[in-house]
Amino acid sequence: MGSGWLLRDGDVVCALQLADAAGDRWKGFEGQDGAVHTPCTRLLNTMGATFPIDVAFLDAELVVLGVASVAPKRPLLSPRGTKSAVMARAGSWERWNVQLGDHLEIRLVQ
Repeated sequence: MGSGWLLRDGDVVCALQLADAAGDRWKGFEGQDGAVHTPCTRLLNTMGATFPIDVAFLDAELVVLGVASVAPKRPLLSPRGTKSAVMARAGSWERWNVQLGDHLEIRLVQ
């Protein structure tokens, strides 16, 4: 797993972990108030989550196609065109003001 920052309009939204595999995505939540970026298929499976999460679905250019809150251990269909997802603890997107249509950026830590 890599790490970096999630940005919007050049401003840092939160710390970000980059999951290489589906099993890695929940490790990024341990003890942090950031988010985890993961490749996404049509169905996002939250079976490994133990708490409610917010999900932002992104297209290939990292534009937010949809935002959803989901309880743990629930499947969630992603909007058409989704290439990846960013997951954070429930309430994060509202607190960080991430909305539909936002263009996000991922800046890796070297």
